[in-house]
Amino acid sequence: MELAYYSDYAVRLVNTEEPARNKDTLTSVESIRELFGESSQAARRATDADVTRFRSVRGRLRAVFTAADAGDETQAVDLLNSLLLEFPVNPQISGHDFRDEDGRPKWHMHLADHPSNATSGYAAIAAMGLAFHLTEYGVDRLGLCQAAPCRNAYLDTSTNRSRRYCSDRCATRANVAAYRARKRLETERSASTSRSEDTAQETTPRTDR
Repeated sequence: MELAYYSDYAVRLVNTEEPARNKDTLTSVESIRELFGESSQAARRATDADVTRFRSVRGRLRAVFTAADAGDETQAVDLLNSLLLEFPVNPQISGHDFRDEDGRPKWHMHLADHPSNATSGYAAIAAMGLAFHLTEYGVDRLGLCQAAPCRNAYLDTSTNRSRRYCSDRCATRANVAAYRARKRLETERSASTSRSEDTAQETTPRTDR
């Protein structure tokens, strides 16, 4: 089962909103269909009613990332479990699109789409994918971008668990901001030292010979 693929459903949905920037791209049926990617059959079930339902699931998934980012493992797991209970998956063995050298199917597990509506299908896959990622790699592999005001969700797949940003762009922006802050501090310290030296010279008594 491609864990990264399924867990990315959760990341894609959470990142349709940037609260700090008051931005939300989840505004129409078309925006919902784009989230499904290649799963066109499930995307066709989307209706206007799914916009509100998707936003509700998005908020609950963001809460999982927020708890994980804050180091509250129990809260993150509890929130994710509530989604798993509400949106169960339908696992199936599939061999489509994968053939070996003899033309035989390469059987693998597939999370089938929920038949009732687009929201249930997407939520089930996103929650299960995130659950697999969490149990396989750890809660600390779920994070929120540290480059304010971004706060986009990401899955840390680095070998040393060092990821802190959702993209190279945010990492660069944060590094530039940190560099500028260090330079300002150095300048302020230098100016403070110069003022202290000037003050010391002015208050030192002169010795007349």
